[in-house]
Amino acid sequence: MTGKDHWPTAIRLIEQGRMLEASFESGEVFSLPAEFLRVNSPSAEVQGHTPAQKITVAGKKNVAILRTEPVGSYAVRLVFDDMHDSGFFTWEYLFDLGARQPQLWQAYLDDLAAKNLHR
Repeated sequence: MTGKDHWPTAIRLIEQGRMLEASFESGEVFSLPAEFLRVNSPSAEVQGHTPAQKITVAGKKNVAILRTEPVGSYAVRLVFDDMHDSGFFTWEYLFDLGARQPQLWQAYLDDLAAKNLHR
């Protein structure tokens, strides 16, 4: 699938910014917790510049999204209440997070446990 196949039809904050609901033209609808999005931010601050530099973000259990800001016609910037706002969530990346949410979440929880960190 290409990014065109993952064109959003709606992006909205629900549950006082604790959840982002993303609907796509292909029919998929994903409810993505703010914590999940924050710890998987595509920003260099979280992802680093190589896979080896990826940071395990801890302590974000109660984070919320304050607002969404469009970035051209290809992405959305999420502004979190911890003031993190440097990640551009492309439509393709947002779709991928939704499609792989259970696996990514479990990998995050495993990583926290291995590093003796907490949500």
